[in-house]
Amino acid sequence: MQRLAVLNIVALSESLMGADLPRLTAWMKRVGVQSYAPAFPAVTCTAQSDMLTGGDAGLHGIVANGWYDRESCEVRFWKQSNHLVRGEKIWDVLKKDVADFTCANLFWWYNMATRADIAVTPRPLYLSDGAKHFDIHTQPMGLRDSLKEALGNFPFPSFWGPRAGIACSDWIARCARWIEEKHHVHLHLVYLPHLDYGLQKYGPSAAEMSKELREIDDVACDLIEFYENRGVRVLVVSEYGISAVDTPVHLNRLLRTHGWLSIKDELGRDGLDFFQSDAIAVADHQVAHVYLKDPARIGEMKELLEKQVGIESVREVKEVWAEGVAHERAGDLIVTAAQGHWFTYYFWEDDQRAPDYARCVDIHRKPGYDPAELFIDPEITCPRLKVAWFLLKKKIAMRALMEVIPLDASLVKGSHGRRDVLPQERPIVAGADGVIGSATEIFAEILQHFRKFL
Repeated sequence: MQRLAVLNIVALSESLMGADLPRLTAWMKRVGVQSYAPAFPAVTCTAQSDMLTGGDAGLHGIVANGWYDRESCEVRFWKQSNHLVRGEKIWDVLKKDVADFTCANLFWWYNMATRADIAVTPRPLYLSDGAKHFDIHTQPMGLRDSLKEALGNFPFPSFWGPRAGIACSDWIARCARWIEEKHHVHLHLVYLPHLDYGLQKYGPSAAEMSKELREIDDVACDLIEFYENRGVRVLVVSEYGISAVDTPVHLNRLLRTHGWLSIKDELGRDGLDFFQSDAIAVADHQVAHVYLKDPARIGEMKELLEKQVGIESVREVKEVWAEGVAHERAGDLIVTAAQGHWFTYYFWEDDQRAPDYARCVDIHRKPGYDPAELFIDPEITCPRLKVAWFLLKKKIAMRALMEVIPLDASLVKGSHGRRDVLPQERPIVAGADGVIGSATEIFAEILQHFRKFL
């Protein structure tokens, strides 16, 4: 039975193929490349869950990268338990069909508490003094020490934040080679996030992208050649393409202006009061979920949002997904940004009153996605000195905040999430046997690969 490696090269689209991706472009032309309609919303957790379950968010429940938990009144982004993804995953189905089937999931999301045989995922240690120690989580647990001994520590700062770059994708690729050499699994799922960073920072047509593309070209193609030399079939997929944006839309500020949002003073800063707010918007790139305390006011809210410049559509959840788990998690209204626009989580009106996490990389406390975390605030005259001072204070056990993230959302030049994008900005799949029209059909492609050997 031929084994299979699925390489998820995030944000890869046909618009990027060409001289700056010479090896990958040549390989894709050889094996065949096609684009497909993005998942909705076209974000990491939803798209990956479509691929791994064969259903959309109405079935698996992953309505975004994070959502508002109505019971706890908390916004929860980037959770990691695989139990959150409803339905059978690809490895569950194949374990029934293929004797002794094994799967290694390397950095695809929801990769803890999983029934995949091998799992490697980013997982910091959060210490009681407020410190965060960068680390990974593995299944089986002993794999963690073996990987770090063989490859060195995972370069966590390169995975997200102002230092995001090729180092993490290179480490994941080396991890994939190590897993193949040691464990020889049937299905490899490998996540290579590099393109996501530059495309959001600079935009898809920026000159800076030439270097970014060449870096992932070498990492991805070296890994493809490694697999093919060992007789492993390679399927390359992406979750979405990136579209150029130039206009942020601040939905929570709109709700605040019109009296829907409750704000509390937190030591001289603004805090978002979830318990008393009549509505909140949870922003995730170009899609936002708006949750209402009183669903009877949906019409009133919809009318307000439809007047806002930068919004393409406002739909009730029942217009998007059938009754089920998605209705439990999604907002009462699903809002999609117009072309060239994206949604911030910002709710303060004066930057001097921004919450303490706003100028930090803090993906779990922020009530929405914040791509400004990819930047160092250009108003800081000596950012290295500021970071060094922060590290010194931490070293001598002083409390401190790494406040280096800008509050200028206009810095962001690329985004995703919309389903209606230009054909050349759609996600791609290369090396497929069948015709792929959606992310859910990648599930069927993987399934068919193994079933043809039965």
